[in-house]
Amino acid sequence: MNATLKLLQAGQSVWYDNIQRSLLKNGELAGMVARGEIRGVTSNPTIFMNAVTKSSDYDLSLAPLAKAGLSTEEIFFTLAIEDIQAAADLFLPLYQESDGGDGYVSLEVSPTLANETAATLAQAKELWKRVDRPNLMIKIPATRPGLPAITQAIAAGINVNVTLIFSLERYVEVMDAYAAGLEQRLAQGLPLEHVASVASFFVSRVDSNVDPRLQQIITSGGAQAALATALSGKAAIANARLAYADFKQFVASQRWQALAAAGARLQRPLWASTSTKNPTYRDVIYVEELIGAHTVNTVPPQTLTAFLDHGVVRPASLEQDLPAARQSLAELESLGIAMSQVTAQLEDEGVKSFSDAFSVLLGAIEGRLAA
Repeated sequence: MNATLKLLQAGQSVWYDNIQRSLLKNGELAGMVARGEIRGVTSNPTIFMNAVTKSSDYDLSLAPLAKAGLSTEEIFFTLAIEDIQAAADLFLPLYQESDGGDGYVSLEVSPTLANETAATLAQAKELWKRVDRPNLMIKIPATRPGLPAITQAIAAGINVNVTLIFSLERYVEVMDAYAAGLEQRLAQGLPLEHVASVASFFVSRVDSNVDPRLQQIITSGGAQAALATALSGKAAIANARLAYADFKQFVASQRWQALAAAGARLQRPLWASTSTKNPTYRDVIYVEELIGAHTVNTVPPQTLTAFLDHGVVRPASLEQDLPAARQSLAELESLGIAMSQVTAQLEDEGVKSFSDAFSVLLGAIEGRLAA
């Protein structure tokens, strides 16, 4: 039994954080599904940017779309939708077999709309209609303006992958937004059973932000250097473990129990950004340390390969030593590293990163058309 099937036994699904046309055409993605290595696919502007700029997969499709008078952004979404539809069709048997538990493929709204509620919702509805697959998830960022769009999309019966969650406070708001959307459906007498959502909580980027701050303290020496050294590499996992504790608390609430009784599905925590950025850390640390029931881990290619090779499955590792997780964040605060500032910065950087990748992607399409 491969390592990802062992994760499934522990209650966690592995989704593949990658999509490219060649993977669909050469059978590689189908083989990964058949072997039980992955149970869904996520995409984002950076992934599509790499797919278009680093391959010739899309060249033959570009000219006819340009001749049809489509804008560069319209061309991108047309190409992306073709890939997403093909992937959704590939995963449809798994979606049906798991009764809608897995088999989802995610497509993100334009990151340039991250701070526009109405425009985000309008595009989410448009993409949902155009892709027209029951196992599609529309990715909507968990920005402040994104929260009401999430609620309204759920109320409209759209599956939502809430992305770019960094803080515990924002995660609680995301769970509230999901529940509010379901409550609106319930009030209208609409069914809840086929509405699905995941909450994508970003992990490694937290350490990438906090560790340099700790290194400054270590470099300066003094009484706090030893504590800063001990806290290196601890923030991301602590943050995720406390998020999972919040998830369990929400699931136990009367509010959620009422929705569950009406047929609502859990909004599973999804651990995103789980590749190891620091080469001194174990290359599968953000998989091994975040295993828990009713969760998803979306992994990029190199992390999946590493985990299949030497990953160790420790069931419920997410719930190990919660007091230590709380203490780690408290000690960071004592060193002047406020998680509220860290996560706010990460959200801004995440939106900018995806927006920049989207701009590069559109520029690459224009370049290919010109060539």
